Amino acid sequence: MTELPEVEVTKIELVPHIVGNTINKIIIRDHRLRWPINYHALKKLENKKVISLSRRGKYIFINSEAGTAMIHLGMSGSLSVLDRNTIPEKHDHFDIQLENQKIVRFNDPRRFGCFEWAGKNPENHKLISHLGLEPLEKEFTGDYLYQVSRNRTTAVKALIMNASIVVGVGNIYANESLFMSGIHPKRMAKNIAKNRYISLSKSIKKILKKSIKDGGTTLRDFSFTYQEEKIGYFKQKLFTYDRENKKCKQCDGTIKRIVQLGRSTFYCINCQH
Repeated sequence: MTELPEVEVTKIELVPHIVGNTINKIIIRDHRLRWPINYHALKKLENKKVISLSRRGKYIFINSEAGTAMIHLGMSGSLSVLDRNTIPEKHDHFDIQLENQKIVRFNDPRRFGCFEWAGKNPENHKLISHLGLEPLEKEFTGDYLYQVSRNRTTAVKALIMNASIVVGVGNIYANESLFMSGIHPKRMAKNIAKNRYISLSKSIKKILKKSIKDGGTTLRDFSFTYQEEKIGYFKQKLFTYDRENKKCKQCDGTIKRIVQLGRSTFYCINCQH
């Protein structure tokens, strides 16, 4: 599953290739993504200039003169900027054809991604309107986490992965942020003091910013490509994620793995409490 840093890096890499260009045509080869692609709605992009790209959670917004379309990479999606005459391959579901003779091509073997028309007010779209704060915005603070955690009996890891509270803190970064803050992932959210939430919010921001700077973590199915050049996603020096039974890098303890809400959780038995 692609996480916020990977989506942000994809957006940044796309900007010089698409912003300021006019979209000549939308080509749909297979409409069967997570939700069927509605070409009738998306064709509003055709012959319109792309004003900007932005991101909300894990959605990339293509903001045009006609309105906004949004792309979600799902579990295995990738975007490539290619020459227009590049022959499509298996799982190449749609192209955004640009006036500069390039195309933005979407490949998604598992078909959990999406390509949706969001109109003039994308924040009101049903997939967006329920989303919580952006973790890198100034409004996301320890005070905020403390307030929303009151009376919540859920585990703290589930709290920070709840998209209606904060968007884009996926499994990798939730594990790493909790380790950096010294908080046990199973600790009940309402039982954590404000000073620890302040530490946690700072850890989330720090880890996400570092990952964006480094290009994201290395995820098996994720890539951004421009012709033959592949933009690499350099794996961070992760402290806990996917390190079951290995020695903690911070102490002599061992990294343990448990399952929470169907997702693997990794933590140090000594450093986190």
